[in-house]
Amino acid sequence: MSIPTGFEVGQRAPEIDLPEGRGGRWRLGDARGRVVVLLFYPGDETPVCTKQLCSVRDNWERYQQTGAEVVGINSDSVEKHRRFAERYDLPLPLLADADGRVIRAYGMKNLLGTRRGVVVIDRDGVIRYRKVVLPVFRPSDDDVLTAINECQ
Repeated sequence: MSIPTGFEVGQRAPEIDLPEGRGGRWRLGDARGRVVVLLFYPGDETPVCTKQLCSVRDNWERYQQTGAEVVGINSDSVEKHRRFAERYDLPLPLLADADGRVIRAYGMKNLLGTRRGVVVIDRDGVIRYRKVVLPVFRPSDDDVLTAINECQ
């Protein structure tokens, strides 16, 4: 049985307009002209997710050198995102998809909530990289950075 995977590599990325943990809204359309990385993760304050986002934080200079815009997305609340980002000094915006609309549109919904995955969107708004990993693993920063650089 095949599992729906949402939009695929080579397709135009669905629009995103979500509140973020630092206040305000984040819109994919506002990032047009830049490579965008969407880090989907199951939940704030969980062991693997914390390691994943702290690894992004620890490699933030490498991410910044690419010029890409990097955001995290799950269904946790804006307030929970704010506390999580402050506790771990996370530099990236964390987007709150409370109704799961964006998570479903990108094929990152599972029975328990949000799948762990990465989507890289090129400057023209086309998905160029998409990978889903098992919840007990986390995406490699090196793999994500390679995907970003291949979009340049």
